[in-house]
Amino acid sequence: MSSYLDLVHGHPQVLEGNEVTGDSAAGNLALKAHWSDLQAHDARQVSRFEVDMLSIRWRTVLFAFVVTLALAPSKISTQQVESVRSQEGMVSSQQWIASQIGADILSSGGNAVDAAIATGFALAVTHPTAGNIGGGGFMVIRFPNGQSTAIDFREKAPLASDPEMWLDENGEYSSDIHHRSHKAVGVPGTVAGFDKVHRLYGAAAWADLVQPAIDLAGKGFELSESLAGSIERFASRSPYEATVSVFSKGGTPYQVGESWSQPDLARSLERIRDDRRDGFYQGETASLIAAEMRRGEGLITLEDLARYQARERATIQGTYRGYDIISMPPPSSSGVAIVTMLNILEAYDLPGMGHNSAEYIHHLAEAMRRAYRDRAQFLADADFSDVPVQRLTSKEHATWLRRNIDSERASVSHPTDVEMAPESPETTHYSVVDVNGLAVSVTYTLESGYGSGIVVPGAGFLLNNEMGDFNAGPGLTNENGLIGTAANLARPQQRMLSSMSPSIVARDGALIAVIGSPGGRTIINTTLQLILNMVEFGMSISEAVAAPRIHHQWLPDRIRIESNGISAQVQSQLEQMGHIVQVGGRQGSANSIGVDLITGERIGAPDPRSPDSGARGN
Repeated sequence: MSSYLDLVHGHPQVLEGNEVTGDSAAGNLALKAHWSDLQAHDARQVSRFEVDMLSIRWRTVLFAFVVTLALAPSKISTQQVESVRSQEGMVSSQQWIASQIGADILSSGGNAVDAAIATGFALAVTHPTAGNIGGGGFMVIRFPNGQSTAIDFREKAPLASDPEMWLDENGEYSSDIHHRSHKAVGVPGTVAGFDKVHRLYGAAAWADLVQPAIDLAGKGFELSESLAGSIERFASRSPYEATVSVFSKGGTPYQVGESWSQPDLARSLERIRDDRRDGFYQGETASLIAAEMRRGEGLITLEDLARYQARERATIQGTYRGYDIISMPPPSSSGVAIVTMLNILEAYDLPGMGHNSAEYIHHLAEAMRRAYRDRAQFLADADFSDVPVQRLTSKEHATWLRRNIDSERASVSHPTDVEMAPESPETTHYSVVDVNGLAVSVTYTLESGYGSGIVVPGAGFLLNNEMGDFNAGPGLTNENGLIGTAANLARPQQRMLSSMSPSIVARDGALIAVIGSPGGRTIINTTLQLILNMVEFGMSISEAVAAPRIHHQWLPDRIRIESNGISAQVQSQLEQMGHIVQVGGRQGSANSIGVDLITGERIGAPDPRSPDSGARGN
């Protein structure tokens, strides 16, 4: 097997067929190939994986498939983005070089936790829009015996935080302070999270997991068209000297195919390699962070950094038509919301409606509407608030929420009710499964694309602007996107609410899929649809990932559907039901892994929406 350094330096031919490559236009072309009319899909061959997925309700699903041929607007094809199969382990991420590094760790004897750590550090180098050591996130782990656990390394509010910190000198809410200032930076959690999970469940030597990222940052790697364009746009609008220095050549953009090295980041990673979490939260790196916070009137101090701790938490678990759904607990809202929506939808014959028909989308939107209202009203950091998880995820609560769903008419979301806080779509998700069946689902982020945009001078990495996920301030809820309910206001040491949804699907003790996505507030709904695509419509993992997605989040009161996701007829039918429909754009990047229950193969499914995505087996 070729190593990641072989692949980075001059051997792209090895990669053919295993990952999505090319620019954004190529990604769009690949996506359109998946989304044209499903009527042309009459030659579909049912895989062994699909046979298992259909086994519970095969007659209903096969009938629905015939209906779908007539009604649904999308084609599901894997012609341009091939899945990757391996009898041993698999890594699927938004950046193929990072996936290769994770697969190399599996090949050398590391387990899925080790590979997830190495992949995460590599993404901090190769996918700087969201991969990070200056941000935070969540990890869900399922062990081969079926037990599970979750690692919470979400950022925390500094000790000097308070609920009214986003008000300007006139007492008015300031979006700039909330999202685009040094005060928007939360105490990073990624390094502490990786350190904690390695001490608990890792097998390989820590240094071996960090070294590949050091090599990438120090020696450089070849820039793809997508990444070169992204960092050029980012650097050109940055007001920070250290940021421009890292992401350009003294203000001159990097070109496609050039080697991009990051020596300051390499040295920061070396300190993490040598001193683990202390190499970040103490010593030189911590001092550099604190100095930049003082310079920009931010809040993070050396004490904030020293006090940060990642948490191990019990996973959220639900059931849906015999499948086990394992996801993240608060401060992520994902597990509660996904289980709530599945509980609502379990009462309906979704296959009979047809995939992405008007009837199907209507019922999805109504379930989403109700779960997102619960999210805004009840969910927050459970260390600071009493979150009624058991009630919200119960079948009885779903029955109560379902009581006023009209099968032919859209509900109305009132601006006087609670509203979602802004949340950036720029996150990244990756999935790992090893030869023994240990499964790891990771979603982590800087919040906005490139986070705060602030590179720590001398340290070479970006800081998050995750404090923007706290609510705007007491009593500031309105129809324009502010929210002022108490549970998710900024308080010292509190973790901000999140939509990140690392999740795992199992059935009868067997691993089925490792899933998740970036996408801000859309993440929960993307992950929901991956589950429904597999369980209800018998899609393979690559088909489930490629299928067009929809989103509704209570307010704004509209359904968003990806470009080419529905026909004009379906849109008209939804509008006749009373829905406002917005079509356009792309939703998420759900780099996932499925398991063929007949052969035991791990099936890596890179998302065609992301041009640099890739899955790698060992």
